[in-house]
This record gives sequence, structure tokens and C-alpha cells, in this order.
Amino acid sequence: MTDNTEILVGMYLSRFFEEKIQELFDKGIMYGTTHLNIGQEASHFGLCSALDRSDWIVPTHRTHGFNIARGSSIYKMFSEMLGSKHGLCKGLGGSMHMTDKASNNAGSSAVVGSGIAIACGIAFALRKQKKSSIAVAILGDGATSRGVLHECMNLASVWNLPVMFYCENNHYGMSASAERMISTPDISSRAKGYSMKAFKCDGNDYDAVYDTVKKARAYMINNSEPVFVEVDTYRYCGHSKSDKRVYRSEEEEKKWKEKDPLTAYERKLYMDRNTIRELRSKVREFVDSEFNRAFEKKDEVLTLEETKEYVYGTAPDIKVHKSGMHPSTYRLAIREALSEILRDEKATLIGEDVGKYGGCFGVTGPLYNEFSENILETPVSEEAFTGVAVGAGIMGERVIEEIMYGDFLTLASDGLVNHAAKIRYMSAGQLSCPMVIRAPIGSGTGHGSQHTQSLEGMFLNIPGLKIVAPSDPFTAKALLKSAYEDPDPVLYLEHKALYGFSGECGDSLASFPIGKAQLLSTGDEMTIISYSRATLTVKKALSESNRKVDHIDLLSLRPIDFETIKKSVIKTGKVLLVEDPSFMGSVMATIAALISCDEECFKALKSSIKCISGEDTPIPFSRELERAVVPQKDKLVEIISTF
Repeated sequence: MTDNTEILVGMYLSRFFEEKIQELFDKGIMYGTTHLNIGQEASHFGLCSALDRSDWIVPTHRTHGFNIARGSSIYKMFSEMLGSKHGLCKGLGGSMHMTDKASNNAGSSAVVGSGIAIACGIAFALRKQKKSSIAVAILGDGATSRGVLHECMNLASVWNLPVMFYCENNHYGMSASAERMISTPDISSRAKGYSMKAFKCDGNDYDAVYDTVKKARAYMINNSEPVFVEVDTYRYCGHSKSDKRVYRSEEEEKKWKEKDPLTAYERKLYMDRNTIRELRSKVREFVDSEFNRAFEKKDEVLTLEETKEYVYGTAPDIKVHKSGMHPSTYRLAIREALSEILRDEKATLIGEDVGKYGGCFGVTGPLYNEFSENILETPVSEEAFTGVAVGAGIMGERVIEEIMYGDFLTLASDGLVNHAAKIRYMSAGQLSCPMVIRAPIGSGTGHGSQHTQSLEGMFLNIPGLKIVAPSDPFTAKALLKSAYEDPDPVLYLEHKALYGFSGECGDSLASFPIGKAQLLSTGDEMTIISYSRATLTVKKALSESNRKVDHIDLLSLRPIDFETIKKSVIKTGKVLLVEDPSFMGSVMATIAALISCDEECFKALKSSIKCISGEDTPIPFSRELERAVVPQKDKLVEIISTF
């Protein structure tokens, strides 16, 4: 069989796989949804054939054809679609998340355009590891209206990342035609605005796609620059299984089917009808046999307990250890931790103004002078550089990302929530994402409502993510180092009002594990639980009180050290919870629920749980009002004395 015939067989395989999937959905045999790529086979195979095997791809939700072109087993793909443990992702990913690490396929995203930033992160890692490979960010025409694409094109151009932006223009973003939704008839022309070379070709012509990608890739390698490639193609099916295509005409579909990529390639090979018929029949038989094999094992699914193995990785065994204690501040302790971390060749610190400026709050300070190769300043592009951290993590790099203000976590949330926290699970352990996001939180600086929020409650309900909030110099340094060593994404919350707080910090051997609280004082009159700045507020209040209390500083918000909490609650029978954010959906609302739902804790309670939280308002600018909306020492002194 010649190479050209192998390409045709591959495109047949993709077409017949998709037709089989459509048949199975029509018969109600398959569950969920799917996005078929019938009509776009030349785009997939032209791209993947032109790439080096060491190159990485990050496909769209319309991913099946890319998987097949890259060499994924269709038995495992059918198994994945059937939800069985024999699937590419053991039934945890499904149609839109077919990760296949063995073929350098980082998996697709169900969020349009979301994988683009991940590809940039993979490209960043490839360059840092001095590899001559590239990453391909695959996107559709609809994704060209997403802000993340423009953030990433700018970032890739500024950093000269080896990433190819590969746009499959099939003329429709779901039901919306490109001519109605995109301001230019030539999408590739947008590359010029980012000083990026653009390539364009007929996406239904395999040879044209192959030649174009080959040229584009060679240009990237020779010039150390990203490129943009647009291929013009068409999907015969609707956007998804339920789409009846009422938004386009039969004439339009007929016109495109006359340019069918499979028929066109058959003509190029000068194959007679009998040969074509025989070849098609053999491929279709193979597809049917692979489905039948998968269907026989469709009921072999992971147990719920087995799936939990993929939520988190195995955390390092870190003990509480104080060593080389010396005077420091919260800010300097974080800087010390960064200084030690950045000596690791895999470590990179990224963020806005983290270089010579020293960071918005002076945390990185002069570190750039010593670690200029490991500290990269970013454009104002939180979604893009969070995706870079995720993609780099997939490739074994360790990125510490600084978000200028915790409020901006809303901009970074797609990469953090939809990718970093889920990638180990959705890929059934093929990929992992160790990364740290440092985010300054909290009020007390007079910055108004959009620069003073504490958004930890938003991220509490995200399995796969860990959250820490240190309260003093020792835990600030030790927990940042633990976060760096952790195999999972860690959201590290540093309170702005604590930066100048003085205390003691450990040396390079000092440590504190994630998931462990610290008991700051002991007593049997009540249990007080706090974290971050609220811990300092409680400590000040207790210094003016004669009450003997267990004061628990949570430190880790996810996972929570409930063992320490439970032991104390059973001993004291009275619980006072203190936090700066408002109560609804907060950390302390969760703690109250955990205590109430635990039978032993509930029976031990001598009174209802009392919670002192921030007011249910945004943070005001006025100094007096800003103080009034979060718990203050004087109020706590009164409550502690009477509770």
C-alpha cells in the first residue's frame, strides 16, 4: 500500500467512524452529544501528516478526525464514546475530551477557543526544554471572536513561541455564519496585527493543506516565530447531534459536497471505481468490527471509587518542621520562598510587572536581577498566561503565576477551573497540571470594590484544585514551597494587609504541608476557627481576653483539616467562626456545614455555631466603611467574652 493510499484510507477511517457515530446516536445507542467532522477530513490529515511526531496538538471539541489522523485507536475511541474503562480516557472524557498522550494529543476543550492558551503553554515548555518541536492550537472560525485568541496571538508574538494557530474555517460557529459574525472575509489577515506571518489554503485539498503546513512549520523553525494558518473547509453535518441545519440552504450544502475531500483525493490517485469500492468496503468493515469489539465491553466501566483516583495526584510527604527561624515579614517570606524555588531549572515565575518593577506589591522585589531567565513579564492577558501555566504544567514545567489582584481571578478562571483542576481527571491520569497561582486578596488598602475582594468562596467547589491562605511569615514561606512541590494546581492566597506583618520565618529546610491546620492556642472553653487576616484579628482579640480557647488557623481551605477541627469541637462544644468575606457560600459556611453534618460534632455542641463574617456588601472605598464591613478586634473581644 502506498503512502498516498494510506492517507486515503485514513480519511475513509475518519469519515466512516463519524458516520457510525451518527448512526449510533440516531438509534439511541450512544449517550451525551458529539460534534462530527464529516467533510473536513483533508484539513485533519493534511495537518497531522505534515507535522513531526514530536509536535503536539490541542484540538477543538470537533476532535475525532484529529485523533484518527494522529493515530489514536478507534477501538479506544468507540470505547470512550460508550463510557467504558477501555476508552482513551477510561470513559471520563467522552466525545469532546479525547486526550491521547501517546500521540502528543493534549486533549480538546468543550469551551470554544479555550485550548488555544494551553497550546501556547506547551509551546513555551518545548522552547524552554530546547526541543525543535511545535505546538498547534487548533480553532474554528467561531473562536476567532474570542478574546483569548487575541491575547494568545499577542503573547506568542511577543515571546516568539513555537505555536501554530491553525484555523479551520468551516464558515459556521454553531448556527452563526462567519460572514455575519466576523468583521473580515479573510480571517488570516488578522495575523498581520500581531506581526505574524499568515498562510491560507483550500482545506478540502489534502495536498494543499499538507504543503501549506509544511511550509508554515519550516518557517516557524527557521525564524523562531509563531504563524497563523487558515484552511477553508465545510462541515456537512450540523454543529452537534441535534442540529438540523435550518440556517443554511440545500444549494450551499450541494456546492460544498461537490468539493468533497475524499472524492477529490480519489481522483488524484486515478483509482478505478472497483478499487475504490473495495477499499471503502474494507475500511468500513474494520470500523464496524472495532465498534463491535468496543460494544462487547461497553458495560465494563470504572467504579465511582476508581474515578476518584484521578481527581488529585499523590502529594509529597511533607511534615511540619521549623528550622533556622529568623525575623521576617509576610512579604519577605514569600520572596524568600520564590528565591529558593527559582533555583529549580523547571521553575518559572510569570505575571504582570514581576520583573524590574518588582511586582505590584513589591513581593518579587529584586529577584529579577538574579533570576532574569526564570522570570517572565506578561502582557495584560490573564486568560492567556494562565493557560500558558497550564500547558507548561502538562509538559512537566512548574510555573508560579502572579495575578496582580485576586479580583482578576475571574479573568483567569477558565484555565484554572476548566483545565488545570480537571485535566488529570478528564484524561484519566494521562496528564497532570502542577502549577501555582499567587493572588493578593482582601481589603484594607483603599482600592475600592474591584481591587479588594476575597474570592476564595468561588473556588471552594472545584474538585482537583487546592487552596491555601497563609497567615504569618512562617506559613507564607513554607506553604508556597509546598504548593510548588504539589502535583496539582494550587491557588495561593496572600492577604494584602498582611504584607508588612512581622514574625518569624524558617530557612530552606523548614516546611508545612498542605491540608494541615495549625493550633495557635489551646483551651477548653471554645473553638475559634479563622484563616488569613482574620487569624491576626482573632489573635489581637484574644490578647485582650482571659478566655481559654482552641484557636485553629485553617491555612488550607481545600483540602480542609477537619480532623483537627473535629477533635477540638468535641472537646469544647462551642464554635466561633471568623472570616473577612461575607457568609453566603464562604469557607466558614462550609465549616459550619461540616460540623453540623458530623454526628459526633453535632452531639458535642452546647450551643449553636456562631459565625462572624464580613457584611453582605461589596467593599466600599471610604476608610471608615471599609473597616466596618469586615470583623474588627473590638467587636471580637466583646463576642468572645460573652459567647
